[in-house]
Amino acid sequence: MGVCVFEWRYGSEEMRRILSREHFIEVMKRVEAALLEALVKAGIAPSRALEGLEEALDSVGAEEVYEEEKRIGHDIAALVFLLGRRAGEETSRWLHFGATSYDIVDTAWSLIIDEALDIIMGRLRAVIKRMTDMALKYRDTVMPGRTHGQHATPITLGFKLANYVYELSRSYERLCDARHRLVKAKLGGATGTLAAYGDKGLAVRSEFSKRLGLQPHPISTQVAPRDGLAELAYALAIMASQLDRFAVEVRELSRPEIGELWEERGRSVGSSAMPQKVNPVTAERISGLARVARSLAGVFLENIVLWHERDLTNSSAERYAVPHMLLVADQILIDTLRLLDKLGVDPERMKRNLGATMGTIVSEALLNELIRRGMRREEAYRIVQELSRLAIAESRPLHEVAAEDPRVSELVEADRLKRLLDPEGYLGSYALLIGEALEYSKRALATCRSSGV
Repeated sequence: MGVCVFEWRYGSEEMRRILSREHFIEVMKRVEAALLEALVKAGIAPSRALEGLEEALDSVGAEEVYEEEKRIGHDIAALVFLLGRRAGEETSRWLHFGATSYDIVDTAWSLIIDEALDIIMGRLRAVIKRMTDMALKYRDTVMPGRTHGQHATPITLGFKLANYVYELSRSYERLCDARHRLVKAKLGGATGTLAAYGDKGLAVRSEFSKRLGLQPHPISTQVAPRDGLAELAYALAIMASQLDRFAVEVRELSRPEIGELWEERGRSVGSSAMPQKVNPVTAERISGLARVARSLAGVFLENIVLWHERDLTNSSAERYAVPHMLLVADQILIDTLRLLDKLGVDPERMKRNLGATMGTIVSEALLNELIRRGMRREEAYRIVQELSRLAIAESRPLHEVAAEDPRVSELVEADRLKRLLDPEGYLGSYALLIGEALEYSKRALATCRSSGV
């Protein structure tokens, strides 16, 4: 019986597999094996301790471990005891030697999160690439720029999308940084001092880490530093919020009275009661799940605050929050790719909307021209404000209204006013700025690896 919505509705099959109970046990078995191999390599355990290892690893499954945990109340002890019963006596003696449970748990989480980040960063790369292609395609498609929900000055759709490319590329960099600090082997024993290994502690830790393909934390308490998980959670929450902003953009611009962008629904039902409805449901799901991502981030800050060399308060919170954090990010990225695939764009509607404010969208150009011609800013501002309101009230282009005003016409000729107040001529360095953003993104995506999904 499915209880959590992430079991069946949200998140990909590959992410669910990585975060499954079965996979977690398999990874912890791999970590226990690496530790025993490191103990043999360091000369602490005899080589014959490895003889029964593979057979024991193959014979112990996840369900059996969790059943044993119910009986004894400890998951890592359950795993170690079961492995010991299936292995030879020598293997049994040296399994988990000198380790504490969170040497195994934290290292296993590092390996699992590393797998999960391959998926997440691969999807993020795909989103950035898709937006980059669209930014280039619509580089010169002029549309209203809006601040406070009102027409501000003109921009292009390519310029709007390039801003998202830049922001999301910064998120990619944040994930690279968080991955570097978080995905590490952790081995220290009861309070982190490696006391059980005598003067061979660093050698054991080095070999253990190498066998798992990880760098070790240079120092820890009984647990790895929790700031790494917090950093990752906030990097994912920031990414989710950026994608939420894009989803809100689509939702706002798809209003019938705006109609510049929209989410195409094909034959899908938009409303059970209103057949005409075409709802932006994918964009809305992105926004809804982004709220979950932001709410989870605070949990990881709380988990940094542990008593002394550790207490158990982080454990239950992380069992819940880590998988959900990764599944939420996975689904948001899946939905963003879907949204981009079916994004409708209407350049003609953008052009019509530009004219809806009768050229006042470029009133700044007239203000600056009057200043250049010698008028004081305060006087110029008051005149342009007055003329803009008149143009809206009379539904006439601002350049016509301005040309009839002697305070303006004595300084600026009518032809110049018409050219000056053409929205398509007031785009500044938009093309160069788009180029800089896309170049930044190109460099950012080259900074660290991802599998690419």
